[in-house]
Amino acid sequence: MKSNRRNFIQTLGLGTAGIGIGSSIPLSANANTFDTKEKDDEQVLFVGDNIAVANTSYGKIRGYILRGIHTFLGVPYGADTGGKNRFMPPQKPEPWTDIKPTVWWGNTAPQIMEKRYADQYASFVDHWNYDDVSEDCLRLNVWTPVLDNKKRPVIVWLHGGGFVNGNGIEQDGYYGENISRLGDVVYVSLNHRLGTLGFTNLAGVGGDKFAASGNVGMLDIVAALEWVKANIGNFGGDANNVTIIGQSGGGAKVCTLMAMPSAKGLFHKAVSLSGSTLSGVPKEYSEKLGAAVLKEAGLGPNDIDKLQQIPWRQYIDIANKAVASMAEEAKKMNLMRGGFAPVGDGHYLSDKPFFSDANHFSADVPLIISSTFNEFSPSRTDARIEQVSFSDVKEKLKPRFGDKSGEITDAYAKVFPNKKPIEIWSMIMSNRKNVIAAADAKVKQKAPVYVAWFGWQPPLFDGRMRAFHCDDICFWFYNTDLMLTHTGGGARPRRLSEKMAKSFLNFVRTGNPNGGGLPNWAPYTTANGETMILDDVCVLKNDPDREARKAIV
Repeated sequence: MKSNRRNFIQTLGLGTAGIGIGSSIPLSANANTFDTKEKDDEQVLFVGDNIAVANTSYGKIRGYILRGIHTFLGVPYGADTGGKNRFMPPQKPEPWTDIKPTVWWGNTAPQIMEKRYADQYASFVDHWNYDDVSEDCLRLNVWTPVLDNKKRPVIVWLHGGGFVNGNGIEQDGYYGENISRLGDVVYVSLNHRLGTLGFTNLAGVGGDKFAASGNVGMLDIVAALEWVKANIGNFGGDANNVTIIGQSGGGAKVCTLMAMPSAKGLFHKAVSLSGSTLSGVPKEYSEKLGAAVLKEAGLGPNDIDKLQQIPWRQYIDIANKAVASMAEEAKKMNLMRGGFAPVGDGHYLSDKPFFSDANHFSADVPLIISSTFNEFSPSRTDARIEQVSFSDVKEKLKPRFGDKSGEITDAYAKVFPNKKPIEIWSMIMSNRKNVIAAADAKVKQKAPVYVAWFGWQPPLFDGRMRAFHCDDICFWFYNTDLMLTHTGGGARPRRLSEKMAKSFLNFVRTGNPNGGGLPNWAPYTTANGETMILDDVCVLKNDPDREARKAIV
């Protein structure tokens, strides 16, 4: 099974070491551009025995101070998940007595790393960062302006990569230094179990001992949020004002947390970027898949504990073969793609459609849902595709939409008459059906929903990148001069980033994004479909693609 970010966004129906910036623009370029002018001869990094030392529940840690922001990397929030802890809920880390150094990233969760950098263009654009891979991966990172008792708002970032790939520092745009400084907030990112090791449901064959196995990857995130609740006050943060935000698979994790009873009270606002979802994997399918894994491993129910001893890389291959063997079963259950993701077991994760309960704790959590115009952008590195005709587009769409492809293409071309055929193709494959479905479900609850649609296009690859999947992340976090391969850098993206980041920070503080520089952002309603278009000129529009979407069943 090839399971990656592109597969994940297609399933959702959305379509499918630092950068050398130059001496004139420091790593934290945005903040310096707008706030302070750094002198060339000033020291910006401070590290030492008595610098950036903080308390946690398990012992003291030592980080460093970079450009005034206290930084702690690879902080343990859970124990090693290997051996007897595999498939089990996360365990607390062992306390330590010495001051633990936390100046480097924690291990990446087990995932297939072979040929991760095989596509040079993809590696260049997303500038992948991966540390060592290990089951001892329950680590988080903290950026904060000051170690005091001020009670700053807290942002917790959940990385993308479907539920299978990625880590908390996968892209430079994930870094928390700039947004921490700009908003005087505490920023946390984390790693957690993924894929086969995070979501193999063995409860059907292993009984109560393995009851949580289909959701341990999400329970890791809950454990990280519990760490935040218990410890973030030591970093100048407010445990009673926590916002979770994620993109792609991370956006789905946000929606999933809002349907997990154990996450109640651990966060207070939420942002889902390019990854809204309304359900977990069906329990029936996941249990059959767990049985198939056991069979593929050549084990019987009495030998299930032996799955905990198989080397993790070998186990991933076994589990992926089980997915392939279950392909027909997945089709029978109307699953677009089988595989490993959070399980709607009715206990750890709701087995009802998310947001369907008006009295659920999620009803009190304000939500921003956003996507990009061109989640799927087929011509980025192939100029020949740029010249496709509308007839070509209709043929290209047939595998996905069948005989409806012509009607859908015509509908989008009518609503967006200034778009080229290649852009229409991209927008159809990147359609907002899931975004609107999630907004329509959430809006029935008490807290407001705000919907955005990111359309800003970088001037890279001869203008063929368009508003692609992941491009918006660095804008929300004030990192456009850090993620140059997504923006090109400079004043143009920085202007939009300032508006988006400040609006996001207002949402983090109050649950309302207004006042940050964007036009008045009205909450979403099903009747009007209020949508903030994010571009060089931002504007609030009423459901701008509604008539086009109607053609998609």
